[in-house]
Amino acid sequence: MMLRIGIVGLPNVGKSTLFNALTKASVPAENYPFCTIDPSVGVVGVPDERLNKLAELSKSKEVIPTAIEFIDIAGLVKGASDGEGLGNQFLSHIRETDAILQVVRFFDDSNIHHVDGAIEPYKDIEIINLELALADAEQVRKRRDRIVSDIRAGVKNAIGEEKVLAKLEQGFSSGKLALHAGLTDEEKVLIKHLNLLTLKPILYALNRKTGGHNLDELADGRADRAYKLIEELHGHYIYVDASTEQELNDVADEDREGFRQEFGVPEDGLRELIRDAYTILGLISFFTTGEKETRAWTVPKGAVAPEAGAAIHTDFLDKFIRAEVVTTNDLLTAGSYAAARESAKVHTEGKEYVVKDGDVMLFLHS
Repeated sequence: MMLRIGIVGLPNVGKSTLFNALTKASVPAENYPFCTIDPSVGVVGVPDERLNKLAELSKSKEVIPTAIEFIDIAGLVKGASDGEGLGNQFLSHIRETDAILQVVRFFDDSNIHHVDGAIEPYKDIEIINLELALADAEQVRKRRDRIVSDIRAGVKNAIGEEKVLAKLEQGFSSGKLALHAGLTDEEKVLIKHLNLLTLKPILYALNRKTGGHNLDELADGRADRAYKLIEELHGHYIYVDASTEQELNDVADEDREGFRQEFGVPEDGLRELIRDAYTILGLISFFTTGEKETRAWTVPKGAVAPEAGAAIHTDFLDKFIRAEVVTTNDLLTAGSYAAARESAKVHTEGKEYVVKDGDVMLFLHS
């Protein structure tokens, strides 16, 4: 499955710079609003040390990581839901994503203009979330108007959907995102076709700057106000230094750690970003390995063996017989698949087996 994550935020907060760092692409990242008009798309291989170790063990000819598609969406502004700043066009791009990466400016720099003049991260978050919620509220309102005829015609689930729409509308009027409207899994299925923006998981990327005045280092309360809001939203956040990460793209792998220490950015923010994206989306990776290729596959946490097999080929879902499973650690420790089998580390599982992160699997089907 290919994940699609939309990078959003106000203009000039570092969205395109972060996109460039993630994808090692080159899109405009200039210091003025609406530099990005058409969304740029980049596919990023998910870094996973286990994959390379398995490939070395199997002497694989090809190594294929699982991937995430990042979409750099132009800066939103206040009034985007009413069409300000080409807002409606940009919001439609976000609807096609699985999750939202909201970039928040977390540094002071008088040379980089802020669309509202002052740097106040919690207000930036509120503006973006409000515009997303207003767009959703309008979509829900329009659907409620249309669903009346479906109810009269006796369309299946129409009454149930209308109740969910009413629940959402009440939540929006209270200033809640759809994520916080208390929908059950069954209710979410009924309104899945609406592809609501605020029902998507949101990861907040707090963009700091090496050598700049980062807000979490200042005692003026701006950082604390942002942290408090994210906590109230039950959100997740990570720190990134988009500019530094983009500069490191041109540094050889063997020199990168030294440059990180020199820049004062010891942690790889991009790896953390991708890991956290997996976490908030509830995803895990399993592997297949052999001389031809070693490959990572992505499935939702809790997926059973036939569902994991279907990630490789849809036939595995209905024609699944069994799967041979060994953990990555056990296989690497054993040194070969044959040795792992001899030491009883390879086990056979049926249709009810719940796949675990790091499983190495061989599927048998009819």
